Amino acid sequence: MNRCAYLLALLVLSIPARGAETVLRVTTPLPPPEWALLERELIRASTAACDEFFARYFDERGFLLCVERWGGDDGPDDAIESCNDWPHLHALGAPDRILTLYKRAWEGHLRQFTAAKTTKVPFARDGMYFKEFPVMFDWQHNGEGLAVFNLQGLSDPRDANFAHRVKRFAGFYMNEDPGAPNYDPKHKIIRSLFNGSRGPLLRKATALDWAGDPIEVKDRFHLGHGERSYDEMLAHFEEYTDIVGDHPLNLLATTLPLNAYMLTHDSKYRQWLLEYVDAWAERMQANGGVIPSNIGLDGTIGGACDGKWYGGTYGWGFTVRVPQTGALNDRNRVPCGFIGFMNAYLLTGDDRYLEPWRKQSDVIDAQAKTVDGRMMTPRMYGKDGWYGYAPGPYRDNALELYYLSMKLRDRERLGPNPWLAYLEKKDPGYPVRALRAELSRVREAVAGMRDDSTTPDTRLADDPMRFNPASVTALIHLMEGGLHITRLASVLHCRLRYFDPVRRRAGIPEDVAALVEEITSDGVVVNLVNVNQLEGRNVVLQAGAYAEHQFVAIDNGDGNVALDSPTANVWLAPGAGTKLKIGMKRFVNAPTLAFPWDRASKP
Repeated sequence: MNRCAYLLALLVLSIPARGAETVLRVTTPLPPPEWALLERELIRASTAACDEFFARYFDERGFLLCVERWGGDDGPDDAIESCNDWPHLHALGAPDRILTLYKRAWEGHLRQFTAAKTTKVPFARDGMYFKEFPVMFDWQHNGEGLAVFNLQGLSDPRDANFAHRVKRFAGFYMNEDPGAPNYDPKHKIIRSLFNGSRGPLLRKATALDWAGDPIEVKDRFHLGHGERSYDEMLAHFEEYTDIVGDHPLNLLATTLPLNAYMLTHDSKYRQWLLEYVDAWAERMQANGGVIPSNIGLDGTIGGACDGKWYGGTYGWGFTVRVPQTGALNDRNRVPCGFIGFMNAYLLTGDDRYLEPWRKQSDVIDAQAKTVDGRMMTPRMYGKDGWYGYAPGPYRDNALELYYLSMKLRDRERLGPNPWLAYLEKKDPGYPVRALRAELSRVREAVAGMRDDSTTPDTRLADDPMRFNPASVTALIHLMEGGLHITRLASVLHCRLRYFDPVRRRAGIPEDVAALVEEITSDGVVVNLVNVNQLEGRNVVLQAGAYAEHQFVAIDNGDGNVALDSPTANVWLAPGAGTKLKIGMKRFVNAPTLAFPWDRASKP
């Protein structure tokens, strides 16, 4: 957009957008702080690096240039993970070409792995994807493969394909597709660890199901788990057999109906999600406060694992042997299930979705013992009781738990955290250090990509991931006061989001920077600055990632302005900046994907 067009649009947009009334005009000059310049440079550098990354590893169709395989080592999920955090980057304010590129990659990904077929793995012989979704696999991998799609609604909720897909995908778990009977409504279970668009796998899994078709390894590929041959790939998954019945990993599937609800506000999606999470909460209570890792097809705890509540692949007792070394490795993925409870909390703000996980931490901490003068707590449970002791109290999901609750008792169980130390006024230099570290990461990723000597026929789907240059952790923390959760099919959890009312898009306007310096249970303090010394900028602030919060007051030092809206419009004069103290009520609105100007002021 040229300068004349921009100024004309700005004049038109000086009329407040529906749902975003102008509440503040900021005219006080503020020399651009170092953090503001670093934020803008990080967005610029990450964007340029993503451009180069896409040109290096994708073709014009959006296909990843790699050897296409099915499996837990290097399957379809790994291919689209090369674009992890690109939706975040755009939603923060990166140029629209980032949205264009990751949508091209996603569309290409669906076509590429629908066409890709196995020769030996039975359920993927007609395509690794069916109806644009994995045919059947576990939710550690399904979740990784959906991380990009699940965040598309932040920037592009009106995309017709997104709408069709999010409803279709949710339907696979709500028995709306007769070819995908994944859910048992009587027992409130997803019937297998392997599930998807062709339904659940109701037999023991084989190493072939997990490892995929035979492949040449020596002198060609470097596998992520260090396997040196296809035989070692099979051996890696030899013990991954017990997949029948429900598992906490399946709670990641709740993000699909959550997105469908936020798009349509059809109550059936909300009802299904809460029904399923409630069933797991009841199982935790019935199992002495610890979430079981297997629910049988009859709905009983441990019912598909000889009554062992800790049984099953990726369960509490899942310790396997590493084929290359013979060493034992603990692979408990149970804590990932907290994502489902976070989704329920986003819908309700009800503490009963957090309390079971506090109680579980208490149960585990009660097993503490002292070893060589250090407190140790377990991470695993088997036939002989608790094992897998690690230093310190049990802290899985502790950050997420505290972030949602903002309760002191949850902060106390978390321990040291650099970001929280900054928010607690203990480390004022954190923002600049964090942003500089992210810029270094961009440089290192690009250098690695340029030195990468692989060719498409010696490259597996997960190889480019380590060079993905999108660096957003510091931006999410500092700009949005949000959590950065990757590879777990999570939606965004944050205190503030930004929209550009001139360009009618998600993301902070060009030249604007934001720094959240304080978060409390009923408010947030954010610094806004316009680093452009010649032109003003208009920014819409939103309470929460999906307008789930409500602003009640805003103060820039000149007095309190009462509000009752999930959005606020701030005008920043050229070179102006301010600190805003914002009061809010949290989790009082139905979350929505709609942009501020596409909804009423009080949804």
